[in-house]
Amino acid sequence: MEHELIAAVDLGSNSFRLQVGQVRGNQIYELDGIRETVRLGAGLGTDKQLDGASQLRALAALSKFSERLRGFPPEAVRAVATNTLRVAKNGAAFLVQAEAALGFPIEVIAGREEARLIYLGVAHTLPNPRQQQMIVDIGGGSTEFIIGKNFKPLQLESLYMGCVSYSLRYFHNGQIDKKSFHEAELAAGQELQTIVQAYRETGWETAVGSSGTARAIADLIELNGFAEQGITRKGLERLVDTLVRVGNVNHARLNGLRSDRMPVLAGGLAIMSAVFKAFDLEQMTFSEGALRLGVLYDLFGRSHHDDLREATVRHFMRRYGVDATQAKRVEATALALLRQIMPAANDPENDDAQFLSWAARLHEIGVSVAHSSYHKHSAYVLENADMPGFSKRDQARLARVVLGHRGKLERVQPLARDPVEWLLIFCLRTAVVLHRARDNQPLPAIEAAATPKSYQLNVPPDWLIEVPLTAAALEEEARQWNGLGVNLKIRDSE
Repeated sequence: MEHELIAAVDLGSNSFRLQVGQVRGNQIYELDGIRETVRLGAGLGTDKQLDGASQLRALAALSKFSERLRGFPPEAVRAVATNTLRVAKNGAAFLVQAEAALGFPIEVIAGREEARLIYLGVAHTLPNPRQQQMIVDIGGGSTEFIIGKNFKPLQLESLYMGCVSYSLRYFHNGQIDKKSFHEAELAAGQELQTIVQAYRETGWETAVGSSGTARAIADLIELNGFAEQGITRKGLERLVDTLVRVGNVNHARLNGLRSDRMPVLAGGLAIMSAVFKAFDLEQMTFSEGALRLGVLYDLFGRSHHDDLREATVRHFMRRYGVDATQAKRVEATALALLRQIMPAANDPENDDAQFLSWAARLHEIGVSVAHSSYHKHSAYVLENADMPGFSKRDQARLARVVLGHRGKLERVQPLARDPVEWLLIFCLRTAVVLHRARDNQPLPAIEAAATPKSYQLNVPPDWLIEVPLTAAALEEEARQWNGLGVNLKIRDSE
């Protein structure tokens, strides 16, 4: 389904942003944008718990976004959350309130997925994407580094350092001196050492900064005459010297210094200075492209049948040596069962059918680790691997369905609570049992039905007598489901 208007919501550690884009041909034109300084990362205590004040600020911002998004269909909006909600221990509970305030699902994306989306946004604003470029995006809680060319990322990394966290840790109430700046810069340099060698080997022609910190630094350097254009090494040094002389960012009288940027400027500046030293940079340009634009283009790609998640599934099948023929058999049968029970799954873009398809194709990836308990290995990989296009929530859902495709259902019971998720598990488990022989023998017509507390399979008369191994496996399935209080009936069709 195609939409003229699509929207992206970015729940960053410093600010929340809403971007509405208008689709024209193969391009997205930014139509409307809202920015709310939430400083969510500042509400993250040493115990990794979000405090009440930061949650209230966040919910107020999302309520404003909700008004602007009124009337948008769910498939035309994508909301993503970044580092603070990746690490907050009470993040899951907060997300329930956040989704209610926004009116749309919110995905917590992994660091490398954030980097990929940032590059997608930046690449669409670069004057010459054919050049190999290094992108640096200093956020509130993490900093993403990407090297890419021709819209293809070659290196993706996310480091746990950001302008909010570093400002809170090293520059209390905006106070800045040589010692505190050196300590912050040194800490950032130590983080950077983990990626510098690999990035130098890959190489880049130009360096590009994106998002709020890079914009703020570029503006301050240009508007105060520290450099003519962009961020330069000398311009950075002059800006740092000026702030150190003043002693407190809040007392600085600099052209272009916004009040909402003051509390996080020193931390972002220390990270940027460390980046210039670690990568031996002399100059960095600024790009308007950022995470939210990347989310829009990613959403646009999905609606035009260019879903990166499909490419990721195919890659994982190759990488882990999946028996594609068996996976195709299981996928076809599982989807056939789902479509009988849930007619909405006949829609080619139905999310539940898509997840079942991906789960069926990936359920055996754990065999490459060990055949014994391979379903556990499969689930672990799906939940923890970098899977471009998938949010962490997507990965966790895939992992639960795949974990439940064989073995004891009681192990899955504490994890899966959504009735639809249990239906996906039922369809996948049944398909795996029916194709246990791994041959091309066609299955007879099997009818499936369900109620909230029962499943039913209608099979041809006397068929189970011909396949005693399958009959025994289905009897065991009935016992497994009965243990959860769900009645699985297997009957001869009339």
